[in-house]
Amino acid sequence: MTSPQETTADHDVVVIGAGFAGLYAVHRANERGHRVLGIEAAHGPGGTWYWNRYPGARCDVESLDYSYSFDEQLQQEWRWSERYATQPEILRYIEHVADRFDLRRHYRFGERVLAASFDEASAQWTVRTDAGTVATTRHLICATGSLSAPHRPDIPGLDDFEGDVLMTANWPHEGVDLTGRRVAVIGTGSSGVQSVPLLAEQAESLVVFQRSPNFSVPAFNRSIPDDEYAEALRTYAERRAKSWASTAGSPHVGYDREALDLTPEERRAVFDEWWQRGGVLFAKAFPRQTIDPEINDLAREYAAEQVRSRVHDAQVAEDLIPNDHPIGTKRICTDSGYFETFNRDNVSLVNLRREPIETFVKWGAKTATSSYEFDTLVLATGFDALTGALTRMDVRGTDGVTMAERWADGPLTLLGLSVPGFPNLYNISGAGSPSVLANMVLTAEQHVDWVLDLIAHLDERGFRAAEAREDAAVAWTKHVDEVANGTLFTKANSWYMGANIEGKARGFIPYIGGFKTYIDHCESVRDGGYRGYVLSS
Repeated sequence: MTSPQETTADHDVVVIGAGFAGLYAVHRANERGHRVLGIEAAHGPGGTWYWNRYPGARCDVESLDYSYSFDEQLQQEWRWSERYATQPEILRYIEHVADRFDLRRHYRFGERVLAASFDEASAQWTVRTDAGTVATTRHLICATGSLSAPHRPDIPGLDDFEGDVLMTANWPHEGVDLTGRRVAVIGTGSSGVQSVPLLAEQAESLVVFQRSPNFSVPAFNRSIPDDEYAEALRTYAERRAKSWASTAGSPHVGYDREALDLTPEERRAVFDEWWQRGGVLFAKAFPRQTIDPEINDLAREYAAEQVRSRVHDAQVAEDLIPNDHPIGTKRICTDSGYFETFNRDNVSLVNLRREPIETFVKWGAKTATSSYEFDTLVLATGFDALTGALTRMDVRGTDGVTMAERWADGPLTLLGLSVPGFPNLYNISGAGSPSVLANMVLTAEQHVDWVLDLIAHLDERGFRAAEAREDAAVAWTKHVDEVANGTLFTKANSWYMGANIEGKARGFIPYIGGFKTYIDHCESVRDGGYRGYVLSS
């Protein structure tokens, strides 16, 4: 790592972030001969997998797919141990990539970007960090992550609680021993669903405060036998080709017959098959499952039956079954024994819709009808998703307006990559792109390659800057809205809609038209001479 005094030199590209997208951007930019600097708040590479070290943290995309595709030797040399890798294994993989391609030397680790501003006269960005580093660059790639701005809820009295407060999104790296502790968890999204079974095994008692139950499908995780792994390596090219041509960046294609054309027995067999495939893949059982309410109701009732069969207490089971959104319109969680955990004698569930928290006190929490004492509080309360990482920084474009101000009424982007008024700034896997609705490793590769092609286009033709045109960004954002409104996704108060953050503009944030369709849009813009951009010298 270089010293702060050496960072004021001009750069061609500055990359914020050292997760999957950031590392790839630094690698590719360096490969193309650019003077590149990476800046990362963490003390090492990993992105979300550096911070999210809570018990049970695991990816819900299969390891063979949730990995880089750009280097065949890398694909062949790495051995994933499980179908769905845990956080430690994913972090080891990312660290291996950083070392294999010698990427750490380009980074300033342990520095958080506080501000970035664009100067029109020089067509350069000036980036400032909390360590006092000032870096100038022509192009700013924001690989800041879709789920990287933790949300701490504003609950009355929370600061009065005298016990330990932990956040799943920033779990202590040294781990936490909860043996004999009385633990409470707030939040039942992915991190809550994944951590609760393991917390229950350690804690003397565990109370789960649930506002909104989520659908969850078992991971059915397993180790990958050597012969199966060898076959996967042999056919990797075919697997990747299917992923690049798919709607979500994975090789799994759902059943091709309409659910309503089948007998109940045939339909149940399909649901059984896709349930056994595990996790988010259940949403792919039938075409139009998240479009047609009748088909969705069939899938929802099937999932509800699964909960009832796993939870002994009938009232607890009903409390754990969502009734406020179509299945799949909030991200289906992937669990390992979550529902069965509520059969344990040391675990209890508090339905906050029936029994809301009134205030925290030094020894626990008081609800409308009861009180709960605990020593440790775990906040599994999610993120200011897709926009929070950028809006929490002081990023200012041509007119001095911040990104937070520009997006006050919702994110406006062209292809999710560029924002009017912010020339030469590129947002990777953010609002207006497939991002969290697709395999984010492949979407990062696609985004970065497209951005670097645009930079090459500018350099070859003597242009200094590329800026999204206002009307083109309005048209793309309207398209994002229209596609979402043709589905059931807008029926859920989800973080996809910004609904988990008070005061955040409501609207479906990612692009739901499909990964391959999105790629086609990007290629059309490129082939049209970067139609929708103003290229200036």
